[in-house]
Amino acid sequence: MGLAYNPAVRKIAPSLLSADFGILRDEIASVTAGGADLLHLDVMDGHFVPNLTFGPFIVKAIRRLTELPLDCHLMIRDPLAYGPRFAEAGADLVTFHVEVDQDPDRVIDAIEAKGAKAGLVVKPKTDIARVRPWLGRCAMVLVMSVEPGFAGQRFLPEALPKVRWLREEGGFGGEIEMDGGIVPETAAAAWAAGATVLVAGTAVFGERDRAGAIAALRRGA
Repeated sequence: MGLAYNPAVRKIAPSLLSADFGILRDEIASVTAGGADLLHLDVMDGHFVPNLTFGPFIVKAIRRLTELPLDCHLMIRDPLAYGPRFAEAGADLVTFHVEVDQDPDRVIDAIEAKGAKAGLVVKPKTDIARVRPWLGRCAMVLVMSVEPGFAGQRFLPEALPKVRWLREEGGFGGEIEMDGGIVPETAAAAWAAGATVLVAGTAVFGERDRAGAIAALRRGA
């Protein structure tokens, strides 16, 4: 297990929030066989965003079901307290929001101390330049292409210049992930902008042919 970073490779991260948790083992097996590169876990606390999902114990259970890297996106107010717990539970990568009122250096230190890689997330309305001071410490920057908190929203094209900024002005050489409204048509725009990892929920788990769905996203329209 673990993440092998290569920004030249297009990676697909199915979001387990859209999976059927009643048959989660089968769902994970189907996207693994279908070519998924990592699994995306949306963690919401009901405060930072108005929705509530799962905690570290679910990540620990998922860790036992797969060899794929686990990519945990923390939509929570206190990543300093909880980020290390998700790392201990088996997350390979833990990303948290730059909008949270905590020192990113301390959060990154705490996550890395538990053996995981760390990264930052920006909402659609956040100035991407806010992440500049920590780009040298981030394994990944996640650019949200919808407002965080709910699945099934429409892709916001104004997120694309943030991806280009990271590469061209920020000089960021790590993974750039986009999450929200990803379908083959929007995937093409995301790849063209410089994204290297795309998160997809219903675009993968809403299709019976998981391999075909993943291939279509990787190829773009």
